[in-house]
Amino acid sequence: MKNIITIVIRLTVSCLLAASIMGLCFIFTSNAKKHNEHVQEQRVIYDLLGYKNGAKIPDSLALHEVYRYVISGGDRQSIGYLVPQGHGKGFFFVNIDLNGGLLASKTVALGDTEALDPKTRDKAIEQAAGPGYTVKFADQTIVVTNNGKRIAYLLGGKFQGFKTFVNVMLAVDPEFTILGLAVLEHEEDPGLGAEIVQDYFKNQFKGKAFEALKTIEVVKAPIPTEYLEALNGRVSEEASGKLREQYKDKAIYALTGATISSKAVAEGVKGIVTKFAYRLNVLDKILQEQQLAVSF
Repeated sequence: MKNIITIVIRLTVSCLLAASIMGLCFIFTSNAKKHNEHVQEQRVIYDLLGYKNGAKIPDSLALHEVYRYVISGGDRQSIGYLVPQGHGKGFFFVNIDLNGGLLASKTVALGDTEALDPKTRDKAIEQAAGPGYTVKFADQTIVVTNNGKRIAYLLGGKFQGFKTFVNVMLAVDPEFTILGLAVLEHEEDPGLGAEIVQDYFKNQFKGKAFEALKTIEVVKAPIPTEYLEALNGRVSEEASGKLREQYKDKAIYALTGATISSKAVAEGVKGIVTKFAYRLNVLDKILQEQQLAVSF
């Protein structure tokens, strides 16, 4: 009997030690994963803004996070924005009905670092929305300023591809012309739809103006050789700029054998930008009418 008790105790201690080790490993690897994801996101952001290959990022450049939520309750649905105030004073919660009318605007005592944590941010939005309402995170926009002037917007988005969803990040200028497209995640077929990550496809969107984007089409035709060279970065920046200008109002050339994936990206990008332009105009109108001093 004594031997059995000893064995049980030893097994229990061993299991506790193993669980502790596994827990510590999970904590360290989880933190490392979050750090790596943050570093990767920052690299993509600055690449899209044109700061590649170690290019110096000016101190005057600032990124301002804006969070959008769907607010439901009381037989209605509305859109809530968590918008940063100027000079690090916290955030404004701006609740707008589906017709673009202001429902409420409140100050939210939330630090920039706290806002990065989804659970903390969600709780703050729930409190601002009030009892009887549920909140659901929709998306996040980064407003980019230089010396206080807006120069770009960074938009995340996910849409249906040929197989599953395609996750992207876009940079657009204040007129909603595309500055760059990054494909963050996808499960398209290797050698076919997976080519959406290649420069010769992604760079076709660069320089597409808002009006051209609203009626964008995809054609099944070979990419002209000189344009292909420019898309792949094999010509000078000056020559590349001239060719982008020449093709900025043209259709997107489909990937060989992957027309569906090509059209999915074109329609997805169009949807992200056009919806954002509408929502931003509504939000800006409210901010101006209420004279809310935001950071951007």
